[in-house]
Amino acid sequence: MSQDQKKLVVVVTNGFHDERASVAWSVANGGIASGYKVTMFLVSSGADWARKGAAEVARLNPLDPPIKDMMKNIMDSGGTIMVCPPCAQVRGYHKDDLIDGVQLAGSVAMLGVVSEGAATLTF
Repeated sequence: MSQDQKKLVVVVTNGFHDERASVAWSVANGGIASGYKVTMFLVSSGADWARKGAAEVARLNPLDPPIKDMMKNIMDSGGTIMVCPPCAQVRGYHKDDLIDGVQLAGSVAMLGVVSEGAATLTF
């Protein structure tokens, strides 16, 4: 990654109950297409997206690609998906319950990316 590559942090606070989560993944993929290095930070019910198998069946907006495909694109592009450890813990999720490549990382890790100049969006 070049030093001047634009960075975007997308904070996802919504899970399967809210279409805004679908918008978050769509906007993140738009960021990738626009040259951004994307970091997703999943908190509250947003942590549900990282559970193995969950994104394979969820498609909140029928006009968006499947969320599992959008998540894969983020990771394949060198982006990062972080899950808030307490948010995962309260749901009974352990590292083995999460999609391969997803990181359990707290706000300090996310804020590290923000401190590097990342734009931040919350859904």
